Amino acid sequence: MDDNQATAGGAAAGAVPGAATRPGSAVGGPADDVVIALEGVTKRYPDGTVAVHALDLVVHRGEICVLVGPSGCGKTTTLRMINRLVEPTAGRLEVEGVDVTRSDVTALRRRIGYVIQAAGLFPHWTVRRNVATTCRLLGWERARTEARIDEVLGLVGLDPAEFGDRYPHQLSGGQQQRVGVARALAADPPVLLMDEPFGAVDPVARDRLQAEFHALQRRLGTTVVMVTHDLDEAVRLGDRIAVLRQGGHLEQYDTPARILAEPATPFVADFVGSDRLITLMAVTGIDAGTLPAAGPADAGLPEVGAGATLREAVVAMLGSADARVRVRGPSGPVVLGLADVHRLLAQPS
Repeated sequence: MDDNQATAGGAAAGAVPGAATRPGSAVGGPADDVVIALEGVTKRYPDGTVAVHALDLVVHRGEICVLVGPSGCGKTTTLRMINRLVEPTAGRLEVEGVDVTRSDVTALRRRIGYVIQAAGLFPHWTVRRNVATTCRLLGWERARTEARIDEVLGLVGLDPAEFGDRYPHQLSGGQQQRVGVARALAADPPVLLMDEPFGAVDPVARDRLQAEFHALQRRLGTTVVMVTHDLDEAVRLGDRIAVLRQGGHLEQYDTPARILAEPATPFVADFVGSDRLITLMAVTGIDAGTLPAAGPADAGLPEVGAGATLREAVVAMLGSADARVRVRGPSGPVVLGLADVHRLLAQPS
């Protein structure tokens, strides 16, 4: 058994690759809902360097899969093999049930959106023309293209009348990145690949772009594979996270909560860090149904909403002398204490 089989759990014959069979791995959706499937995918360069090693991974419809790991772990190589900017050396890679190595590469790329760091816009083209790139390559009629430009610019929060005729140098970094996302979504691709999409903008803009993108992805249901060096970004956006180590070995593929609460290997534990419980609190909700009802004596406690995370609740606790907060539950206010925080962290969803 090779390293990847050992860490991926040694799926039984006929199992969908990457659908969690090891301790700490996520339970995948139904096999007929798989949009991207990698089975034993390897990238070996002529000098013998292995960038990706026998990688098994599946991404289900509507999921955001985030690839994380140190430099040299094969994150971007894996991403680029999906649209054949890099050709796999071995294994099978399917998009919507079709082996990409047997597909026409131009047709493949036109149905996969691609967003890179710093947007990658054509500097001598207006925003409208940049966004229209794939629509024009697909031969869309002008009226259909213009309507779609207006639609996707609106989706990413840019007024077509205000921004459509500007050039990239007339936009902020965050606005350029929005245009890059609009361009990638213009032809309504079933798959979106994103390589460090928010890495080139300032922290305030990055936080806002992450929130806007997550809401947009949930609205559209696009299947996304994203590369990032930022674990907090992976936890915030990812439905599942693939942790890779040097040489493209998959260490764990799971939900953010499970990776943070139950690292599958020492490498994963070291990668997510000793402060991982703080990050875990950011993705762990409050189960109001398991908490005691608030009484009259609790009226003066700090209060958080029913949709708050444990991290938000703990921050509010800092304003309480007895380290408790009121939570607005669906059946009335309840009280959360430190013991409840420990219990909820031990049972992540």
